[in-house]
Amino acid sequence: MGANDGIVSTGSLIVGVAAAAARPADILIAGVAGLVAGAMSMAAGEYVSVSSQSDTEQADLARERAELAEDPQAEHAELARIYVERGLSAATADEVATQLTAHDALGAHARDELGISAMSTARPIQAAVTSAATFTLGALAPLLIAALVPQTMLVAAVSVGSLFVLAALGAIGAMAGGAPVWLASVRVTFWGALAMALTAAIGRIVGMAV
Repeated sequence: MGANDGIVSTGSLIVGVAAAAARPADILIAGVAGLVAGAMSMAAGEYVSVSSQSDTEQADLARERAELAEDPQAEHAELARIYVERGLSAATADEVATQLTAHDALGAHARDELGISAMSTARPIQAAVTSAATFTLGALAPLLIAALVPQTMLVAAVSVGSLFVLAALGAIGAMAGGAPVWLASVRVTFWGALAMALTAAIGRIVGMAV
């Protein structure tokens, strides 16, 4: 998602500025500014979002810890009931709940009642860095194309190059998830093309007006 955002937003920005008949230096400055602003926006947004998730998880764990201290029998029964609902017999569920509670009561309730595990727990800093990095990698594709091609070919080269990378990323994501490859590629390419076309049209109109 971050890489796709970087490609579409930075590619659209470059195409829009180029369509307004801006100078090559101005186009590159706009592209670099878009890359930096987009990466920082992704990082800040992801950090705030995941921090809120982390706060919720910590509050849930604190409440569960208090409930375990106040009424361990009720919490044991609740855990056993969860396992019964998943298909275990009452006797087996009770034994599993007993053993897991003896090993790590809070961990068992966090994982099986709250859905919180070591693998899924919220990590705001990691999420922010990952979002910024993937956005930057995606944004570099149209930016490098803009830096290497003549201005007369810039709009076409950035558009085609960006859409090609988008299609490739869509295909990779689909293969990783076991989804239809062509559908994923066509979908992401269509919306990327639409975004660039609209931005180019608006950039041309604004360029003619000013």
